[in-house]
Amino acid sequence: MKPKTDFGAIDHILASDDELIPSSGFLSAVMDRVYQEAAAPPPIPFPWKLALPGFVLLAAVAGWGVYEAVRFLWLEPQGFALSQLKVPAAVFHDLQQAGWVVAALLVAAVSWMFPRRMVRGAGLL
Repeated sequence: MKPKTDFGAIDHILASDDELIPSSGFLSAVMDRVYQEAAAPPPIPFPWKLALPGFVLLAAVAGWGVYEAVRFLWLEPQGFALSQLKVPAAVFHDLQQAGWVVAALLVAAVSWMFPRRMVRGAGLL
């Protein structure tokens, strides 16, 4: 069974013609807050121009990964066997060291260019 509610009292309160008057100081407090909000500086916008290349790169890498996965499963559905590239040990060691040097140079270049670009965009440079 549903509990019986008495809407008569609520209807009586809502039907009354009494004028609702806010408490003293309410209007001035609200208007002071409105003026404060109007005087506040606008929020800092998100730097979409700086984030867009990262989003494009992320989408390209994800698309490439999906393409490679589909291509791999389409061409070799029986399973994969990674074929080893025949590289002499001396050449492999040199290539490995060169790869680490290139990676370090790329990290250094990015860590130098990114803050420089951010500072230039803010007008501090």
